[in-house]
Amino acid sequence: MRIPVDPRRFPWVKQLAADYTFNFSPLAPFFSGDPSSPDSWKTAVANAQKYPHPRTELSGILCRQLERRQAPRAAHDAAARLADPNAVAIVTGQQAGLFGGPLFTLYKGLTAVKLAAQVTEEHGVPAVAVFWVESEDHDWAEVASVSVVDEEHRRRTVTLPAPAGAGHTSISRITFGDEINAAIAELAAALPQTEFTAELLDDLKKAYAPGHTMSDAFARLFDHLLGELGVVVFECSDRAAKQLVGDIFLHEVRHPGRTWALAEEAGKRLSSSGYHTQVEASSQSGMALFRVDGARTSIDASDARALEEDARTRPETFSPNVLLRPIVQDVLFPTVCYVSGPNELAYLAQLRQVYEHFAVPMPLMFPRASATVLDSAAARFLEKHDLPFEALQARDESALNRLLAASLPESVDRALEDADKTIDEKMAAIIASVPAVDATLEGAARSTLGKLQHDLAAFGGKVISAAKKRDETLRRQFSRARAQAFPDGIPQERALGSVVLLNRYGPALVQSLMQELPLDARHHWVLTL
Repeated sequence: MRIPVDPRRFPWVKQLAADYTFNFSPLAPFFSGDPSSPDSWKTAVANAQKYPHPRTELSGILCRQLERRQAPRAAHDAAARLADPNAVAIVTGQQAGLFGGPLFTLYKGLTAVKLAAQVTEEHGVPAVAVFWVESEDHDWAEVASVSVVDEEHRRRTVTLPAPAGAGHTSISRITFGDEINAAIAELAAALPQTEFTAELLDDLKKAYAPGHTMSDAFARLFDHLLGELGVVVFECSDRAAKQLVGDIFLHEVRHPGRTWALAEEAGKRLSSSGYHTQVEASSQSGMALFRVDGARTSIDASDARALEEDARTRPETFSPNVLLRPIVQDVLFPTVCYVSGPNELAYLAQLRQVYEHFAVPMPLMFPRASATVLDSAAARFLEKHDLPFEALQARDESALNRLLAASLPESVDRALEDADKTIDEKMAAIIASVPAVDATLEGAARSTLGKLQHDLAAFGGKVISAAKKRDETLRRQFSRARAQAFPDGIPQERALGSVVLLNRYGPALVQSLMQELPLDARHHWVLTL
């Protein structure tokens, strides 16, 4: 079952994300092209092929990463194809979350795979799907938890304790100890037991093991999930890759504040057009770079000469911030399109002039697939009652109460009361008239009235009991569907980890999603697999 839902019906979808898909024209000045236009794709392919990307060097770096992680052969072959001067990349990415992070992370990767296949078919060029692991992120709280739904349909969250350096050090430099085994045990206790649970836990133990970092573990898991589809998983903290983008760091050092100023200017234009701004300038906005000597720290631009020297000779000591990361990404990769989430679209809208500042072609942006996976019972419940999907999101019982009210065509009490009155009236007339025929019949008539009243009362009790039972069933079905679709009122793809569906559907999950999840930015899809 596939139910398409217009995302503009969702109160949490912001105007910029809605207009990007349904009314691109007002946003055209902020992006390089409309992804719904074939001409935009032709231009993006030509720009990616023309730019002098470090193809051979990058392909070697990717192959070494994949070899170290023992990734599938299909991923190795895809990485090798990037050395081809005609090859292009469809890139997506996310922070390296615990046990694979939220579901939308997997949907990003699958969207990239489908787009790569489409570009290859329509433009006749080798297109490779790349997953950029944001391994230099230092926000430990953002990556250290994952939520699942337990046997009782309650949302439960597993959180990895903060190690030394958390919150200041890049996650690529924080190594797991035995605490990761305790987290896996906690996850095992929270997950409903299925025929796939043991295999899932075994896969997690191989990736999330003592001695691995969070970013390395995440990359290993995504190698396992997506590598056979030809997805190249890239850990961006690789020191060798930094050597290929030293000129970008040098340009940033030589023009302190310019990246922020351009993004801020674009933000003001977005605001004046009625859209929200994702990135605001601050007192620390001089450099769009961090230092990564131990902790990941902001840069003091006062000693420009020393910074320039380091950018030339030690680029591995720098890390791009949210504004500069896309530039670094698209210098390394021949990116024709980046698969983004709705919040990412907002800050990417501030970067067109930043791309021009660095003389790097800006790729197209394609919204990731958006989906909610329900079991067949929950999906049938929505269909049977013609219940709008988003009605499940509210934390009150207004939608449920409307269903309960609509479940009976009229009040049971009123219908039974009317029947009781009708019997009394008709039998009263009979009791009054039969003595004229035979005086002894009056008693029989009264006895008949008593039986009718008794039988009606008994039937009324059965009707009320059935109504209550139906209400209880409806309430239970509603609560169960809501727990799947909006755990704690949060959309499933954000609230729950990929491990929930991997535990439910096993290794076939990825192929099932590849078949059932359309390449369609205009709908949120409610699926049964």
